Amino acid sequence: MENAKTITIVFDDEQPLLQAVKKIRESGANIIDVFTPFPVHGLDPALSMKRSRIPLVGFIGGAIGGLLGFGFQTWVFTVDYPLVFGGKPLLSVPSFIPVTFECTILFAALSMAGAFFIKSRLKPDKKFEPVDPDITDDKFLILVDGETSAEKIKTVLSGINTIEIK
Repeated sequence: MENAKTITIVFDDEQPLLQAVKKIRESGANIIDVFTPFPVHGLDPALSMKRSRIPLVGFIGGAIGGLLGFGFQTWVFTVDYPLVFGGKPLLSVPSFIPVTFECTILFAALSMAGAFFIKSRLKPDKKFEPVDPDITDDKFLILVDGETSAEKIKTVLSGINTIEIK
């Protein structure tokens, strides 16, 4: 993944990373990606990232699941196999609530997982090649487009605690 057309900047703490992201964006350089070992609070706004639509997908999937679960039970107990037991009416909404709830949760979870895998372009044969071996352990890394010179990046980041710029 790493090639001569990218510049990697390595940090060992999140505060210098956030400062560097802000300074690099102010300088007009193009940040390709930022790799962190854990979620960093404030990184999304610093990168001007949009809010994820995965919660919306989860809501729509849950609504579809709830409707399908309730509809299936309604069809089974009123049309396909109507049985009166214990004096219960054929369409007994309170007894449908547990299955409807479970179908809602199942469809919401599966739709969010599917949306995540599709958006991330993840599939079983996807091979992960880390830009730097330390990003999977304890380092923070910014990947900058190589059209900006490394010298310009070094001057922009002067005064910020970086481990290396390559």
